[in-house]
Amino acid sequence: MSEKRGVMLCGHGSRSEEAVAEFAHLSEILRTKLPDYVVDYGYLEFARPILRDGLDAIRAQGVQHIYALPGMLMAAGHAKNDIPSVLNAYQEEIRRNEDPAFTIEYGRELAVDLKMLQAAGARVEEAVEKAGDHISRHDTLLMVVGRGASDPDANSNISKITRMLWEGMGFGWAETCYSGVTFPLVQPGLEHAAKLGFKRIIVFPYFLFTGILVDRIYDHTDKVAANHPEIEFVKAGYLNDHPHVIATFLDRLTEIQEGTGNMNCQMCKYRVQVLGFEEEVGLVQESHHHHVEGISGHGHEHAPHGGHDHHHPHGHRHDHGHDHDGGHDHHHHPYPQADHPLGPKSLLEKGG
Repeated sequence: MSEKRGVMLCGHGSRSEEAVAEFAHLSEILRTKLPDYVVDYGYLEFARPILRDGLDAIRAQGVQHIYALPGMLMAAGHAKNDIPSVLNAYQEEIRRNEDPAFTIEYGRELAVDLKMLQAAGARVEEAVEKAGDHISRHDTLLMVVGRGASDPDANSNISKITRMLWEGMGFGWAETCYSGVTFPLVQPGLEHAAKLGFKRIIVFPYFLFTGILVDRIYDHTDKVAANHPEIEFVKAGYLNDHPHVIATFLDRLTEIQEGTGNMNCQMCKYRVQVLGFEEEVGLVQESHHHHVEGISGHGHEHAPHGGHDHHHPHGHRHDHGHDHDGGHDHHHHPYPQADHPLGPKSLLEKGG
């Protein structure tokens, strides 16, 4: 490369210090894998450095061209709206005031990918080996737990992950549930699974890092296990820094450079009339995180924020709704299934 280039790893952020440390460690691994690049990272909220800080640190080393990688498993509101909104605003500011040649190119999410499936399978296999072979796979149910989003396409991808793990690893049955926002949530999902008559249930959080939500998944597993002593409940580890996860991030960088990294918009609720989400087609893309950038801990207040309308890197505009480790409202478009008896409303009523 003739010019120095940078790689920016973009995370959501967490109130969990351990989760923030794991994300920072991932950036260190990428730094060792990419010695010819200036690599840094930042978060949307709840942790520092924020995205602007990471971008500033890369630019301080003379970089004019940055490849931004979203540290997201699936493309929901954060990957589609919040991160590109921050990146676009930053690029516009730098071009206008300091460097007209400054460029940020944005990659796609990790998505449903062979390497990610291999990493997931490895985490589940580790849990099976640790639990022992006294219960067969045909007597075992696999419960895959996704983050949960107000984007049905992202949620459906977790179901695809579940099916491919189920069929590939030969479990007797498999189910999908979510930690928040959508349904079924973990506790009702596990209670339903317990009725199916399997001797073992493996609970696998399909998450990149630890945090409040992973803790909640394991806590709810303990609660359901106490109600069903006849079933062996096994907690699998989350993805974290598995080598196949690292390899997928490197693939996303290559996609940007080759111009092949197109986000899947075929079933995007902001682009087409997905059943139940028809009113969200064409909503304005804006980030809802400006007022909480860098804030950590509980009880933060919501300051007014203006909506910036920027063009999305893959050619259409978005808005979104989401839950932050328990739920608060950013004046998003309402999630149409919010009152589902197995979903987000029940989570709030039970206090998480």
